Amino acid sequence: MGSRKGGAHLSFEGRVVLLALLAGLPGSATALWVLWGGDFAPRTQWTLTLLIAGAWLGFALAARERVVFPLQTVSNLLSALREGDFSVRGRAPRPDDALGEVMREVNTLGSTLREQRLGAMEATTLLRTVMREIDVAIFAFDEHRRLRLVNRAGERLLAAPPERLLGQTAAELRLTACLEGPAQSTFQAAFPGGAGRWGARRTRVRERGLPLELVVISDLTQTLSEQELQAWQRLVRVLGHELNNSLAPIKSISGSLASLLQRDPLPDDWREDTQRGLNVITARSESLSRFIGAYARLAKLPRPALQPLDVRAAVERAAGFETRMPVRVEAGPGATLHADPDQLEQVLINLLRNAADASLATGGAVSIGWARESAFVEIRVTDDGPGLSSMANLFVPFFTTKPGGSGIGLVLSRQIAEAHGGSLILENRAGRAGCIARLRLPA
Repeated sequence: MGSRKGGAHLSFEGRVVLLALLAGLPGSATALWVLWGGDFAPRTQWTLTLLIAGAWLGFALAARERVVFPLQTVSNLLSALREGDFSVRGRAPRPDDALGEVMREVNTLGSTLREQRLGAMEATTLLRTVMREIDVAIFAFDEHRRLRLVNRAGERLLAAPPERLLGQTAAELRLTACLEGPAQSTFQAAFPGGAGRWGARRTRVRERGLPLELVVISDLTQTLSEQELQAWQRLVRVLGHELNNSLAPIKSISGSLASLLQRDPLPDDWREDTQRGLNVITARSESLSRFIGAYARLAKLPRPALQPLDVRAAVERAAGFETRMPVRVEAGPGATLHADPDQLEQVLINLLRNAADASLATGGAVSIGWARESAFVEIRVTDDGPGLSSMANLFVPFFTTKPGGSGIGLVLSRQIAEAHGGSLILENRAGRAGCIARLRLPA
């Protein structure tokens, strides 16, 4: 037991020497037994004894050196790799032995690490260059909300050099709002480097195992102003067109009626002319009133009140509202949406009404069905009508090809779909006449 404990404390070099001595022990002991047991002169015995012992010990130490030296070389090579020195290479003694294989693998590892380091350095240099030159403010905060990284755009936004910014908290930099609330937001703020409307995006990254909150702030003032200007221009064109369509005949008929009533004597059919003129004025006024009501409805769409909604029940209920023709319901898998029941029902009713209008003109049929696709539920409304002649104006407000149509049904339906995180697409059916509307909503 004691010898095993003692052996356990021997170093690797000591065990190699011990094994080499044990390997030479039988031969050396036999030679010494023959030497001292034979009839030899004492001088010869001592000389040969020293020679045998010296050779025995010398070969043991040589074996130790042959084993330990390559391991020390491999250790030095791995230490150089650990320190980042990938230029050091080991020489393989022979290509067909185990030690040569180890050296080749270490050399290959060094070459691989060198290539990876060069790639990482190039990627890091590129990333730093992009961050430095990009015209978007980038900030990185640690878990204590202290600034750890900022680019040039961020320095310009806060009007301070990085030496003054790094290490400060988000509260001191007045960026706390960017670290709280939704990951994407738009806000109005005044920074030392400028004021306006800004868009903020936040994401979590890691550097050397430590979490960082990466905040990207972009100036949206000019973009939003251009979009608002375009929206106002479109609105003015639409309103001007509709108002002119209603006010021009009202003005003309009013002038004609005024001239008629100023005649003396009045013509015999002045009552009929007056009544027809007033009917036209009433019709155009009602049309203008409907237009203003439709615009108010489109502009004041409330946010959806989400609640669990069974797809089958919603589809069947909407199909029951179409009384002009039967709607074929193609049942799909059981699915539940988080949606506003009233708004979703309005979308389905609009799509079914449009499909029925198209199919009644050709004597076709209308069907509605649904399917589960990954994280979405797709509700499809299909008709056998003439199809879409042009899809350019499908979602243009107040544009319609139907007599008496308001031109807001599809626009309102798409707004409701997008407010639910989904989409609405209309396209012609492949290989046959008709149209298919695809309403995709998150399951």
